Parts: sequence; C-alpha cells; structure tokens
Amino acid sequence: MSFFINDAWAEAAPAAGDPSGFASLVPLILIFVIFYFLLLRPQIKRAKEHKQMVGSLTKGDEVVTSGGLLGRIVKVDDNFVSLEITDGVRVKVQKSAVTSLMPKGTFKGGEKGQGKQGKGKKGEQAPSKDEAEQSAEDADKGGSHQDGKSG
Repeated sequence: MSFFINDAWAEAAPAAGDPSGFASLVPLILIFVIFYFLLLRPQIKRAKEHKQMVGSLTKGDEVVTSGGLLGRIVKVDDNFVSLEITDGVRVKVQKSAVTSLMPKGTFKGGEKGQGKQGKGKKGEQAPSKDEAEQSAEDADKGGSHQDGKSG
C-alpha cells in the first residue's frame, strides 16, 4: 500500500530569524506603559487629592456632596460630617461623599435677610400687604384688567 501514499519526513528546525520570547513581549509591555500613564496614574492622583481634601475638612467649610447638596459643615466626626443646607436643616453624610470644597461665601442658605420675600432679582421686593389688598380691591371693582380684554 505504500505506493499510493508518499512517506512523510520531518523537516529540520528553521535556522536563526525566529523571534525570541522577549521580543514578542515588547508590544504587550508597551501597551501596559501607555495604559499606566493615560489611565492609572491620573486616577491615583485624583484619589490621593480627594483623600487629602476629605482629611482636611473643618467646621465652617462649604462643600458639595456627590448627591449635589451644597452646605456648610457644622460638625465633623471620624467618618461623617453634618451639613447645614438651610436654616435649621442639617444632614449627616459620609466624609467620602464630599466631592469638592467650595470658596467661602458660595453658600448663603443660613443668612438672615432672605426671609419670606422669596426669590427675585436683586433690588426687587415682594409687594407689601397694603399693595396686595389694593390690587385685589381694584380687581373686584373691575378697574384693572391684566389680560388686556375690556369688559
């Protein structure tokens, strides 16, 4: 039966020119170095800065939490801080939830003077009680039509 099938002979090993094990690892090492400088190093730097900022929090600092709350620190514990977000409203959050420290004067929630006037442009005031009653009387008499229609 050997006259139908040729005998198979093993070839000799190739000579020089085969890449060594180290040369095949160079692209992988290069990718890791690029990955380190573009992704890992900046992330480690941000984490270090955040840890330092959280460690230096003191009473009276104005901060923003990861949930978006803006408030003034009233009390600092080991793992938690109490934020005053408006008059008499305090929230207890983890220190790690504080994302940024704001400049002094950013938070104006606990100041007197905002009172019951509501939100308006600077210099505007809510109408006094007498002015509100007068405009209500005018409306009852039909003296002032705000919609611009007559009658």
